Amino acid sequence: MLEYAVLKRDRRRFLALTGLTVKEFKSLLVPFSEAYHRKYESHGTMAGRRRRRRIGGGRRGQLDTPEQKLLFILVYQKTYPLQTVMGELFGFSQAAANQWIHRLLPVLQEALTTLGVMPERDGQAFAQAECDPGEPVDYIIDGTERRRQRPQDVQKQARHYSGKKKAHSDKNIVIVNRRSKRVGYLGPTQAGKTHDKKMADEEQITYPPGTVLHKDTGFQGYEPNVQQTHQPKKSRVAKT
Repeated sequence: MLEYAVLKRDRRRFLALTGLTVKEFKSLLVPFSEAYHRKYESHGTMAGRRRRRRIGGGRRGQLDTPEQKLLFILVYQKTYPLQTVMGELFGFSQAAANQWIHRLLPVLQEALTTLGVMPERDGQAFAQAECDPGEPVDYIIDGTERRRQRPQDVQKQARHYSGKKKAHSDKNIVIVNRRSKRVGYLGPTQAGKTHDKKMADEEQITYPPGTVLHKDTGFQGYEPNVQQTHQPKKSRVAKT
């Protein structure tokens, strides 16, 4: 079973499972705990009913500390396993894992919003959101795909089938700051067959003044109003 007290001793494994260093985890823990207590008052139960036992009464749960709660939801977000697997990792049933996921996801989102690290979701507001004078306006734009279940509808199957990945998928546009590695923009979810450039055109993304934008061949022809764009060229090696 995964336990924070044990896992934090192995920093490499901790980073692999959560996507955060131990120091970053501790920074997130404070607003996460505050958001949890605001959303779920101590006198109530998980079902929203008034508590009959005193706090601490009854059987001790597996996610009994703020550290365990945050570890649970970060592992789910980073690895995205089946709920049955999450239950096995933390010592409870699939049904309990489902309840905890739905309980903790809004808390994590509120905590990340408090820290100011949530990506902008509106393309036309991206330039205004990127107003930190201490951070260079040097970005990478890319399309990310993740697998999904094959839709039952034949037309949906065709839209979500990605020939590149040979699987059904969903896709998003992301923009990442090259220096800080921070995700500044996360676009709407679209079908996996949609071309990267078409998505970027539709989202009408505005960029801060002086932006240098790096893109791959999936964005060939995408030339937004920025200072400079960089696109790598394939090397032409003669075949022997």
